Amino acid sequence: PSSHSPAASHPCHETSRAFSNITQKRLRHRCLQATLDTGLGLLLPGEEDASGMTRRQRTLIQIATFLKRELPVRLARRVIELKQLPEGLDAMPSVIRVREWYEQSFVEIRRSKKPVDAEGEAEFCELLHNIYQRHAPTLVTMARGVHELRQKLRAERGEKYDLSDAAPIHGFLDSFYMSRIGIRILIGQYLELHHETQPEGYVGLINRSTSPAFIAEQAMADATYLCERTHGDAPEVLIEGATGCTFTYIPSHLYYCLFELLKNSLRAVCETHGVDGEMPPIKVVIASGEQNEDVVIKVSDEGGGIPRSHMPRIFSYLFTTATPAFDSGSSIFSSAGDHGTDSPLAGLGYGLPISRTYARYFGGDLNIMSMEGYGTDAFLHLSRLGNRSEPLP
Repeated sequence: PSSHSPAASHPCHETSRAFSNITQKRLRHRCLQATLDTGLGLLLPGEEDASGMTRRQRTLIQIATFLKRELPVRLARRVIELKQLPEGLDAMPSVIRVREWYEQSFVEIRRSKKPVDAEGEAEFCELLHNIYQRHAPTLVTMARGVHELRQKLRAERGEKYDLSDAAPIHGFLDSFYMSRIGIRILIGQYLELHHETQPEGYVGLINRSTSPAFIAEQAMADATYLCERTHGDAPEVLIEGATGCTFTYIPSHLYYCLFELLKNSLRAVCETHGVDGEMPPIKVVIASGEQNEDVVIKVSDEGGGIPRSHMPRIFSYLFTTATPAFDSGSSIFSSAGDHGTDSPLAGLGYGLPISRTYARYFGGDLNIMSMEGYGTDAFLHLSRLGNRSEPLP
């Protein structure tokens, strides 16, 4: 369905009232362990009940019923926010496009049949698959919206106008992207659970034996490829510490964080030492133990460090030392998603703030310590307990 259908662009008055009414409903916090336990119910053998439904079918209907009730609340809250943004951000064409996607998804879920039987649940699953695909470019489309606002304000207030300290915009983006992660997990987990055969260790998006060392090797290979394509060479990456540890986590989140951190470190080392010189290796150190509350991963480089004046702004969505990759004729921003070696987010300065948001979603964090003139250490903390509730905005 088109994201510019009448239902999306011009919701009826009844729907407009529904946005306000439904935002009063209380959101249900989820934690990683609860999400895992629900999925594990699908893997248990079960006989058909009196209605002829298997345990698997009943569990999928239960999840679908929860999502039909929960998702409209989350979507409506974002629609209300997207209509009231500071500095005129809500009037930018790309932000309007994102809002229309949220409005359309809200309308479609509200108007869908209750998934009370196998047929209704299958229809609901197809609807959520379409919604999941529709919202895939949200991150980069919002980034384009911020770029549009920056261009507009500079035209009005002068080329030197700097948005990077606009706290209200940054606060909104932090909250918006945190909420988006939650919506993507809820829908993505449900869609993945529809596959009767799960990869070893996986329950939907979650892997009960996530290996930080294995994910680091994947991220290293992709980040090294990018670095070599850009600079012609890349420094060595060493993976050390508790390389045998595993824990319950969503591997795609960990991959994104490590890919961004390694990409930054590789670029910094190349630009500081030059590919024709001796490039010191980057170290990925994994610390974990059965009694530890966190798995901690340190990415350490000798890439010259970050000026102290830049440190307060390194987690800002509005600050980048790179040249923004947007231009009016670019087709790269039809990106289907957030991750990948060809993601246009690479040139937007979004890597660190989005990585921290991923880490914080399940109770972790990302901290950066830098020594200008020498290098930078990034500490990625990941909660291994799985009992931290999502921080719903």
